[in-house]
Amino acid sequence: MTRLAGSSKLLRAMNESATLALLLERGTLTRAELRELTGLSKPTTSDVLRTLTDAGFAMVVGHTSGGPGPNAEIYAVNPAAAHVVALSVRDITETPHPAVGAALCNLSGTVLARHEYDIKASDPMAAVAHTVADLCGRAGLDRGAVTHVQLAVPGSYDPGTDTIVHIDVAGWGRPGMVSDLASELDTTVGADNDVNLAAFAERHRGVARGAEGFALLWFGAGLGCAIDLRGTILRGVSGAAGELGYVPVGLSGKDLHDLVGGPAVLALAAQHGFTADTPEAAVTQAVVDRGQHFLRELAERIALALAAVSAILDPPLVVLAGEVAQAGGAMLRDLVADAFHGATPLRTPIEVTALTDDAVLLGALDAGLRAVRDSLIDSLRHALAPA
Repeated sequence: MTRLAGSSKLLRAMNESATLALLLERGTLTRAELRELTGLSKPTTSDVLRTLTDAGFAMVVGHTSGGPGPNAEIYAVNPAAAHVVALSVRDITETPHPAVGAALCNLSGTVLARHEYDIKASDPMAAVAHTVADLCGRAGLDRGAVTHVQLAVPGSYDPGTDTIVHIDVAGWGRPGMVSDLASELDTTVGADNDVNLAAFAERHRGVARGAEGFALLWFGAGLGCAIDLRGTILRGVSGAAGELGYVPVGLSGKDLHDLVGGPAVLALAAQHGFTADTPEAAVTQAVVDRGQHFLRELAERIALALAAVSAILDPPLVVLAGEVAQAGGAMLRDLVADAFHGATPLRTPIEVTALTDDAVLLGALDAGLRAVRDSLIDSLRHALAPA
């Protein structure tokens, strides 16, 4: 690592941002460990830690014991230095779940409050403000403690026009809404496609950890695709990359959503004698009852979507995710692999998601934390830098 020691304002800021970045990455470190990682001198390391502690970004969390000499102080980031609220907005016309799932976490990633809200999703300003305030109340925090709000939406966010597009939830497609929310809440607000954020969670918590890149195919009430390129999500010029459901199927006027979207899965299940309220419930029944004919036909449809993605991207890995993929598990994955390999010469590795919790909400928390941590590091770099 490049040695950052120096006494100018710019180098001081670089020293502090580098130290904070290491504490965020490693969790806890002693002064000696920080000196070894940064190459800073003892006095400079002490000065940097004093500045970060006085600013409320770092704190002493314990002392070493058992070694020769005095016990060394152990430093970590101050978890109360920032808080993130994540909201997963759902299309309630296609799912029986509450309109919003939400959680609040501190800078260390500890979830302090989490709840589901049956609120009027068509009024996004009121819905988000109510959710943030309620979560803060549950966590015993003032609303002003929230540093960033991350929205996961069943659509695509176009930053050029500040508009959530391709969304069927009333009220959420108004241009300028995200900026208005930031002004209303007096904090930063981010918005991203829900499947993109599910891929963010899969990269950090699931089977895609360590993968060079991957494509995540989402099968649930809706249909979507997220493309991870070495840890960066490909969003496209207007944020609409991965809208797989719009891909036409033949010349019939149908698209992939008509083939493997939630209503299509329910209809296919009913043809094979499996009736349920949700597509994932129908698939669960088929897995338990060994409904091979239904699962095999569903796998053939999923393989069609998989072939479209793999032929264009040739990804190192494809992850099957969403409620339907979770319900189908390894059985559905194997059937999809058989259908895919039987129909194409491609041999893309296929895995099913390892996440059993709400992947969209987890990904929104992870993305919000990254935004906050990057902002804190950048603020240190610019605070003391000359104009």
